[in-house]
Amino acid sequence: MATKSLQKRESELANSNRQLEILSNGIFQSGELPTFANKIKETNQFPLKPKTIEILQINLGYMCNQVCSHCHVDAGPDRKEIMTRETMQQCLDVIKKTGAHTLDLTGGAPEMNPDFRWFVEEASKVGVKDFIVRSNLTIIRANKKYYDLPEFFKKHNVHVVSSMPHWTRGKTDKQRGDGVFDKSIKALQELNAVGYGIPGSSLRLDLVYNPSGAFLPGDQVAMEKEFKKALFDDFDIQFHNLFAITNLPISRFLDYLIASENYEDYMYSLVEAFNPGAVANVMCTNTISVSWDGWLYDCDFNQMLDLKVASKSQHISEYNEEELSKRTIIISQHCYGCTAGAGSSCQGTVA
Repeated sequence: MATKSLQKRESELANSNRQLEILSNGIFQSGELPTFANKIKETNQFPLKPKTIEILQINLGYMCNQVCSHCHVDAGPDRKEIMTRETMQQCLDVIKKTGAHTLDLTGGAPEMNPDFRWFVEEASKVGVKDFIVRSNLTIIRANKKYYDLPEFFKKHNVHVVSSMPHWTRGKTDKQRGDGVFDKSIKALQELNAVGYGIPGSSLRLDLVYNPSGAFLPGDQVAMEKEFKKALFDDFDIQFHNLFAITNLPISRFLDYLIASENYEDYMYSLVEAFNPGAVANVMCTNTISVSWDGWLYDCDFNQMLDLKVASKSQHISEYNEEELSKRTIIISQHCYGCTAGAGSSCQGTVA
Protein backbone atom coordinates (compact mmCIF):
# COMPACT_ATOMS: atom_id res chain seq x y z
CA MET A 1 0.00 0.00 0.00
CA ALA A 2 2.79 2.41 0.95
CA THR A 3 4.64 1.59 -2.27
CA LYS A 4 1.54 2.28 -4.37
CA SER A 5 0.99 5.56 -2.56
CA LEU A 6 4.61 6.59 -3.14
CA GLN A 7 4.42 5.63 -6.81
CA LYS A 8 1.22 7.68 -7.23
CA ARG A 9 2.83 10.69 -5.56
CA GLU A 10 5.90 10.39 -7.79
CA SER A 11 3.63 10.16 -10.84
CA GLU A 12 1.75 13.31 -9.78
CA LEU A 13 5.00 15.21 -9.23
CA ALA A 14 6.25 14.11 -12.64
CA ASN A 15 3.02 15.35 -14.24
CA SER A 16 3.26 18.69 -12.39
CA ASN A 17 6.84 19.10 -13.63
CA ARG A 18 5.75 18.18 -17.17
CA GLN A 19 3.01 20.81 -17.13
CA LEU A 20 5.36 23.47 -15.74
CA GLU A 21 7.84 22.70 -18.53
CA ILE A 22 5.10 23.09 -21.14
CA LEU A 23 4.08 26.43 -19.63
CA SER A 24 7.66 27.70 -19.42
CA ASN A 25 8.98 26.55 -22.79
CA GLY A 26 7.94 27.16 -26.40
CA ILE A 27 6.37 30.55 -27.05
CA PHE A 28 7.62 31.92 -23.73
CA GLN A 29 11.17 30.59 -23.93
CA SER A 30 11.53 31.84 -27.50
CA GLY A 31 10.37 35.31 -26.55
CA GLU A 32 7.26 35.26 -28.74
CA LEU A 33 5.26 36.04 -25.61
CA PRO A 34 6.50 37.76 -22.44
CA THR A 35 6.61 35.66 -19.30
CA PHE A 36 4.11 36.63 -16.62
CA ALA A 37 6.96 37.85 -14.43
CA ASN A 38 8.24 40.18 -17.16
CA LYS A 39 4.71 41.35 -17.92
CA ILE A 40 4.02 42.52 -14.38
CA LYS A 41 7.51 44.06 -14.20
CA GLU A 42 6.37 46.38 -16.99
CA THR A 43 3.65 47.72 -14.71
CA ASN A 44 5.87 47.82 -11.58
CA GLN A 45 3.90 45.02 -9.89
CA PHE A 46 6.76 42.55 -9.52
CA PRO A 47 7.34 40.81 -7.21
CA LEU A 48 3.75 39.95 -6.37
CA LYS A 49 3.24 40.27 -2.63
CA PRO A 50 0.33 39.25 -0.38
CA LYS A 51 -2.00 41.58 1.46
CA THR A 52 -3.90 40.63 4.60
CA ILE A 53 -4.87 36.95 4.64
CA GLU A 54 -8.67 36.96 4.55
CA ILE A 55 -9.53 33.52 3.13
CA LEU A 56 -8.47 30.00 4.03
CA GLN A 57 -9.38 27.77 1.10
CA ILE A 58 -9.23 24.14 2.20
CA ASN A 59 -9.30 21.24 -0.24
CA LEU A 60 -10.96 18.30 1.52
CA GLY A 61 -9.94 15.81 -1.17
CA TYR A 62 -9.92 14.99 -4.86
CA MET A 63 -12.72 12.42 -4.69
CA CYS A 64 -15.71 13.49 -6.79
CA ASN A 65 -18.84 11.94 -8.27
CA GLN A 66 -18.13 13.74 -11.57
CA VAL A 67 -15.27 13.82 -14.09
CA CYS A 68 -15.43 17.28 -15.68
CA SER A 69 -13.42 18.02 -18.81
CA HIS A 70 -12.06 21.35 -17.52
CA CYS A 71 -11.36 20.29 -13.90
CA HIS A 72 -8.06 21.81 -12.75
CA VAL A 73 -8.02 19.46 -9.73
CA ASP A 74 -8.23 16.34 -11.93
CA ALA A 75 -10.94 15.05 -9.58
CA GLY A 76 -13.05 11.95 -10.03
CA PRO A 77 -14.60 8.86 -8.39
CA ASP A 78 -11.27 7.01 -8.58
CA ARG A 79 -9.35 9.61 -6.54
CA LYS A 80 -8.72 8.40 -3.00
CA GLU A 81 -6.87 11.45 -1.62
CA ILE A 82 -8.97 12.91 1.21
CA MET A 83 -8.12 15.10 4.19
CA THR A 84 -7.89 13.20 7.47
CA ARG A 85 -9.60 14.33 10.66
CA GLU A 86 -6.15 14.96 12.13
CA THR A 87 -5.35 17.48 9.39
CA MET A 88 -8.83 18.97 9.74
CA GLN A 89 -8.15 19.51 13.43
CA GLN A 90 -4.91 21.31 12.54
CA CYS A 91 -6.98 23.53 10.22
CA LEU A 92 -9.45 24.21 13.03
CA ASP A 93 -6.61 25.18 15.35
CA VAL A 94 -5.43 27.69 12.74
CA ILE A 95 -8.94 29.03 12.11
CA LYS A 96 -9.30 29.81 15.83
CA LYS A 97 -6.23 32.04 15.88
CA THR A 98 -6.00 33.42 12.35
CA GLY A 99 -7.32 36.78 11.18
CA ALA A 100 -8.94 35.20 8.13
CA HIS A 101 -12.71 35.80 8.10
CA THR A 102 -13.70 33.39 5.29
CA LEU A 103 -13.46 29.60 5.23
CA ASP A 104 -13.76 28.17 1.73
CA LEU A 105 -14.20 24.37 1.45
CA THR A 106 -13.51 22.79 -1.90
CA GLY A 107 -12.55 19.49 -3.54
CA GLY A 108 -13.35 17.34 -5.64
CA ALA A 109 -16.71 17.17 -4.03
CA PRO A 110 -15.93 18.25 -0.46
CA GLU A 111 -19.14 16.61 0.75
CA MET A 112 -17.71 13.18 -0.12
CA ASN A 113 -15.09 13.40 2.61
CA PRO A 114 -16.48 11.15 5.40
CA ASP A 115 -15.61 13.80 8.00
CA PHE A 116 -17.13 16.68 6.02
CA ARG A 117 -20.11 17.21 8.33
CA TRP A 118 -17.99 16.94 11.46
CA PHE A 119 -15.63 19.56 10.08
CA VAL A 120 -18.45 21.94 9.12
CA GLU A 121 -20.04 21.57 12.56
CA GLU A 122 -16.74 22.18 14.36
CA ALA A 123 -15.76 25.07 12.10
CA SER A 124 -19.20 26.66 12.57
CA LYS A 125 -18.51 26.95 16.30
CA VAL A 126 -15.50 29.17 15.55
CA GLY A 127 -17.75 31.86 14.10
CA VAL A 128 -16.19 32.64 10.72
CA LYS A 129 -17.96 35.48 8.88
CA ASP A 130 -18.41 33.70 5.56
CA PHE A 131 -18.51 29.91 5.38
CA ILE A 132 -18.32 28.72 1.75
CA VAL A 133 -18.84 25.21 0.41
CA ARG A 134 -18.14 24.73 -3.28
CA SER A 135 -20.66 22.14 -4.42
CA ASN A 136 -21.04 20.58 -7.85
CA LEU A 137 -24.82 20.35 -7.17
CA THR A 138 -25.17 16.78 -8.46
CA ILE A 139 -23.73 15.44 -5.21
CA ILE A 140 -27.04 16.43 -3.58
CA ARG A 141 -28.74 13.88 -5.83
CA ALA A 142 -25.90 11.30 -5.89
CA ASN A 143 -27.50 8.99 -3.32
CA LYS A 144 -29.72 9.10 -0.23
CA LYS A 145 -26.98 9.98 2.24
CA TYR A 146 -26.60 13.38 0.54
CA TYR A 147 -30.31 14.19 0.11
CA ASP A 148 -30.41 16.29 3.28
CA LEU A 149 -27.47 18.52 2.31
CA PRO A 150 -29.69 21.57 1.60
CA GLU A 151 -31.05 21.40 5.17
CA PHE A 152 -27.56 20.78 6.56
CA PHE A 153 -26.20 23.79 4.69
CA LYS A 154 -29.11 25.90 5.98
CA LYS A 155 -28.55 24.80 9.59
CA HIS A 156 -24.99 26.09 9.48
CA ASN A 157 -25.72 29.13 7.28
CA VAL A 158 -23.29 27.85 4.66
CA HIS A 159 -22.71 30.05 1.62
CA VAL A 160 -23.21 27.61 -1.29
CA VAL A 161 -21.19 28.26 -4.44
CA SER A 162 -22.26 25.86 -7.17
CA SER A 163 -20.94 24.90 -10.57
CA MET A 164 -23.36 25.53 -13.44
CA PRO A 165 -21.75 25.63 -16.90
CA HIS A 166 -24.86 26.80 -18.74
CA TRP A 167 -28.61 27.14 -18.57
CA THR A 168 -29.00 24.59 -21.37
CA ARG A 169 -28.78 20.80 -21.09
CA GLY A 170 -26.51 20.30 -24.10
CA LYS A 171 -23.69 22.64 -23.07
CA THR A 172 -23.79 21.55 -19.42
CA ASP A 173 -23.72 17.81 -20.14
CA LYS A 174 -20.98 18.26 -22.73
CA GLN A 175 -18.67 19.76 -20.11
CA ARG A 176 -19.70 17.73 -17.06
CA GLY A 177 -21.23 14.47 -18.29
CA ASP A 178 -24.60 13.03 -19.29
CA GLY A 179 -27.41 13.71 -16.85
CA VAL A 180 -25.57 16.46 -14.97
CA PHE A 181 -27.93 19.20 -16.11
CA ASP A 182 -31.11 17.52 -14.89
CA LYS A 183 -29.56 16.64 -11.52
CA SER A 184 -28.22 20.18 -11.16
CA ILE A 185 -31.64 21.68 -11.86
CA LYS A 186 -33.24 19.39 -9.27
CA ALA A 187 -30.57 20.31 -6.69
CA LEU A 188 -31.05 24.05 -7.32
CA GLN A 189 -34.79 23.67 -6.87
CA GLU A 190 -34.22 21.88 -3.56
CA LEU A 191 -31.86 24.64 -2.40
CA ASN A 192 -34.47 27.24 -3.36
CA ALA A 193 -37.09 25.25 -1.42
CA VAL A 194 -35.20 25.73 1.86
CA GLY A 195 -34.58 29.43 1.18
CA TYR A 196 -31.31 29.51 -0.74
CA GLY A 197 -30.95 32.06 -3.54
CA ILE A 198 -34.25 33.84 -2.84
CA PRO A 199 -34.00 37.67 -3.10
CA GLY A 200 -33.52 39.10 0.37
CA SER A 201 -32.53 35.74 1.86
CA SER A 202 -29.37 35.51 3.96
CA LEU A 203 -28.85 31.98 2.60
CA ARG A 204 -26.40 32.75 -0.20
CA LEU A 205 -26.51 30.72 -3.41
CA ASP A 206 -24.06 31.71 -6.14
CA LEU A 207 -23.34 29.94 -9.42
CA VAL A 208 -20.01 29.48 -11.20
CA TYR A 209 -19.58 29.56 -14.98
CA ASN A 210 -16.51 28.18 -16.77
CA PRO A 211 -16.24 28.34 -20.58
CA SER A 212 -16.70 24.97 -22.26
CA GLY A 213 -13.89 25.48 -24.76
CA ALA A 214 -10.66 27.34 -25.53
CA PHE A 215 -12.06 30.83 -25.09
CA LEU A 216 -12.43 33.43 -22.35
CA PRO A 217 -15.69 34.03 -20.46
CA GLY A 218 -17.93 36.90 -21.52
CA ASP A 219 -18.99 39.83 -19.37
CA GLN A 220 -19.98 38.54 -15.93
CA VAL A 221 -22.81 41.04 -15.39
CA ALA A 222 -24.40 40.34 -18.78
CA MET A 223 -24.12 36.58 -18.33
CA GLU A 224 -25.65 36.77 -14.85
CA LYS A 225 -28.73 38.47 -16.31
CA GLU A 226 -29.02 35.78 -19.00
CA PHE A 227 -28.61 32.94 -16.49
CA LYS A 228 -31.16 34.43 -14.11
CA LYS A 229 -33.76 34.96 -16.82
CA ALA A 230 -33.35 31.53 -18.40
CA LEU A 231 -33.30 29.55 -15.15
CA PHE A 232 -36.28 31.43 -13.72
CA ASP A 233 -38.36 31.30 -16.91
CA ASP A 234 -37.69 27.61 -17.56
CA PHE A 235 -37.38 26.14 -14.05
CA ASP A 236 -38.50 28.82 -11.55
CA ILE A 237 -34.95 28.82 -10.12
CA GLN A 238 -33.41 31.82 -8.38
CA PHE A 239 -29.86 32.55 -7.22
CA HIS A 240 -27.87 35.56 -6.04
CA ASN A 241 -24.75 36.02 -8.20
CA LEU A 242 -22.92 34.41 -11.09
CA PHE A 243 -19.12 34.10 -10.97
CA ALA A 244 -17.40 33.91 -14.37
CA ILE A 245 -14.08 32.08 -14.02
CA THR A 246 -11.43 31.74 -16.71
CA ASN A 247 -10.13 28.22 -17.33
CA LEU A 248 -6.44 28.20 -16.42
CA PRO A 249 -4.04 26.25 -18.65
CA ILE A 250 -3.25 23.49 -16.15
CA SER A 251 -4.23 19.87 -15.49
CA ARG A 252 -7.04 18.46 -17.70
CA PHE A 253 -7.64 21.77 -19.45
CA LEU A 254 -3.97 22.07 -20.45
CA ASP A 255 -4.07 18.50 -21.76
CA TYR A 256 -7.21 19.39 -23.73
CA LEU A 257 -5.56 22.52 -25.17
CA ILE A 258 -2.57 20.49 -26.35
CA ALA A 259 -4.64 17.61 -27.72
CA SER A 260 -6.93 20.01 -29.62
CA GLU A 261 -3.95 22.09 -30.83
CA ASN A 262 -5.36 25.19 -29.14
CA TYR A 263 -2.61 25.75 -26.56
CA GLU A 264 -0.64 28.50 -28.30
CA ASP A 265 -3.75 30.36 -29.50
CA TYR A 266 -5.24 30.22 -26.00
CA MET A 267 -2.06 31.55 -24.40
CA TYR A 268 -1.93 34.36 -26.96
CA SER A 269 -5.53 35.28 -26.09
CA LEU A 270 -4.71 35.33 -22.36
CA VAL A 271 -1.64 37.52 -22.85
CA GLU A 272 -3.44 39.89 -25.23
CA ALA A 273 -6.25 40.26 -22.68
CA PHE A 274 -3.83 40.99 -19.81
CA ASN A 275 -5.26 43.66 -17.52
CA PRO A 276 -2.77 45.26 -15.10
CA GLY A 277 -5.72 46.48 -13.06
CA ALA A 278 -6.62 42.89 -12.21
CA VAL A 279 -3.20 42.03 -10.77
CA ALA A 280 -3.71 43.82 -7.45
CA ASN A 281 -6.84 41.81 -6.61
CA VAL A 282 -6.01 38.27 -7.71
CA MET A 283 -6.98 35.64 -5.15
CA CYS A 284 -3.42 34.77 -4.13
CA THR A 285 -3.03 38.21 -2.52
CA ASN A 286 -5.60 37.51 0.22
CA THR A 287 -5.93 33.70 0.24
CA ILE A 288 -3.99 30.71 1.52
CA SER A 289 -4.81 27.40 -0.13
CA VAL A 290 -4.51 24.23 1.99
CA SER A 291 -4.16 20.89 0.21
CA TRP A 292 -5.88 17.69 1.36
CA ASP A 293 -2.61 16.64 3.05
CA GLY A 294 -2.07 20.00 4.74
CA TRP A 295 0.51 21.73 2.52
CA LEU A 296 0.15 25.45 1.92
CA TYR A 297 -0.06 27.17 -1.47
CA ASP A 298 -0.69 30.68 -2.76
CA CYS A 299 -3.77 29.40 -4.63
CA ASP A 300 -5.36 26.10 -5.59
CA PHE A 301 -3.96 26.43 -9.11
CA ASN A 302 -0.42 26.46 -7.71
CA GLN A 303 -1.49 23.52 -5.59
CA MET A 304 -2.12 21.48 -8.72
CA LEU A 305 1.37 22.37 -9.99
CA ASP A 306 2.90 21.54 -6.59
CA LEU A 307 4.22 25.09 -6.16
CA LYS A 308 4.22 25.43 -2.38
CA VAL A 309 4.36 28.83 -0.68
CA ALA A 310 7.79 30.49 -0.50
CA SER A 311 7.84 30.58 3.28
CA LYS A 312 9.28 28.79 6.31
CA SER A 313 5.65 28.02 7.08
CA GLN A 314 4.73 25.45 4.42
CA HIS A 315 2.34 23.11 6.26
CA ILE A 316 -0.84 23.73 8.22
CA SER A 317 0.81 22.12 11.25
CA GLU A 318 3.39 24.93 11.29
CA TYR A 319 1.10 27.76 10.15
CA ASN A 320 2.61 31.16 10.91
CA GLU A 321 0.65 34.13 9.62
CA GLU A 322 3.51 36.56 10.22
CA GLU A 323 5.89 34.45 8.13
CA LEU A 324 3.30 33.95 5.40
CA SER A 325 2.65 37.69 5.16
CA LYS A 326 6.33 38.23 4.29
CA ARG A 327 6.39 35.75 1.42
CA THR A 328 6.67 36.47 -2.29
CA ILE A 329 3.86 34.85 -4.27
CA ILE A 330 4.98 32.09 -6.64
CA ILE A 331 3.97 32.83 -10.24
CA SER A 332 4.21 31.19 -13.66
CA GLN A 333 2.57 31.57 -17.07
CA HIS A 334 -0.76 30.09 -15.92
CA CYS A 335 -1.23 33.29 -13.87
CA TYR A 336 -2.24 35.06 -17.08
CA GLY A 337 -5.59 33.29 -16.65
CA CYS A 338 -6.32 35.26 -13.48
CA THR A 339 -5.42 38.62 -15.04
CA ALA A 340 -7.12 38.39 -18.43
CA GLY A 341 -9.93 40.83 -19.14
CA ALA A 342 -11.84 41.62 -15.95
CA GLY A 343 -9.62 39.17 -14.10
CA SER A 344 -10.67 35.90 -12.51
CA SER A 345 -10.67 34.35 -9.06
CA CYS A 346 -12.75 31.86 -7.13
CA GLN A 347 -14.97 34.84 -6.27
CA GLY A 348 -15.47 35.78 -9.95
CA THR A 349 -14.07 38.82 -11.73
CA VAL A 350 -11.68 41.11 -9.83
CA ALA A 351 -11.42 44.27 -11.93
